[in-house]
Amino acid sequence: MEKKRIILGIDPGTTITGYGILQVVGNKANFVALGVINLKSIKNHYLTLKKIFEEITFLIEKYLPDELAIEAPFFEKNVQSMLKLGRAQGVAITAAITHDIPIAEYAPLKIKMALTGQGRASKEQVAAMLCKILNIPASELPKELDATDGLAAAYCHYLQTNNSVNSEKKYKNWKDFAKKNAERVKS
Repeated sequence: MEKKRIILGIDPGTTITGYGILQVVGNKANFVALGVINLKSIKNHYLTLKKIFEEITFLIEKYLPDELAIEAPFFEKNVQSMLKLGRAQGVAITAAITHDIPIAEYAPLKIKMALTGQGRASKEQVAAMLCKILNIPASELPKELDATDGLAAAYCHYLQTNNSVNSEKKYKNWKDFAKKNAERVKS
């Protein structure tokens, strides 16, 4: 029986928080869900934090993730914005800790690099790569790309924690790898 695990990825924000869910079976990541928590209508910052906590808790109870991958706040010149973003991240982490879920934090540059090979890739490039890798029709993506950023955090975590590269299989070169892993290598 192949090992299964669920990864919940979060892109924290105080106006929109994105999330994505992957199921990993053995060495293969499968798309489960993605979406956003829209917080634009909430004018009170503390109520925004409460809503993030409630919605992340709902996702945890619905999908029962084994791990949470969250995007780390990036440095901004506006200290107030950075502080609010850090609070949003902290609330999402608290929801996971409350459910004894291990947490991994990834810098935005690391997530983009893991998916596209470029640390400065656009949200659109990340979304396009996720669609290709996980066979997600572009028509199924929400218009807010925060959702794909959450899914990208989950996929980055999958890449960082999966042992597929260090498995017992040995390959002579890329062509040999592709031949022996046709189901994982798509053109």
